[in-house]
Order: sequence, then structure tokens, then C-alpha cells
Amino acid sequence: MWGLIGSILIGILAGFIAGKIMKGGGFGCLWNLVLGVIGGFVGAFILHLFNIEGNGGCLAELGTAVFGAVIVLWIASQFKG
Repeated sequence: MWGLIGSILIGILAGFIAGKIMKGGGFGCLWNLVLGVIGGFVGAFILHLFNIEGNGGCLAELGTAVFGAVIVLWIASQFKG
């Protein structure tokens, strides 16, 4: 719906939200934003595996991206220090 730039912006917002959700599991603002963009793709991939695909608009895309970003932040925190 948004194209590449919109997806990146949604991912950045998702990274910010996921960083707040994880409380201490984050890597700082910049890395949380980068991982949020990656998480957007991960979230969409995981939901696709379960045949969950929708056309819910911006909020659905944000929810998917936050879901993926939390997973990516959690996995990354397992390797953190």
C-alpha cells in the first residue's frame, strides 16, 4: 500500500514501539529503529507462514511490524552481552 518509503517509515515507528515494549532489551534508539525495519519484514514473513494475510491498512501494517520487531529485538538480546 505505501511502497518502500512507507514500509521503512512504518518499520522505524515499529522499532521505536518495540524498544519501549522490550524495556531494557533494546540496543539504543538507532539500532532499535534499524531492527524495527528488519522486524517489519520478519513479521510479514511469519504471518505469511500461517496464511495470515490482510488488507487492514496502516494500522495492520504497523501491528505486523511491531510483532516482527519485538521478535527481532528479543532474538538480538539473546546474543547481547
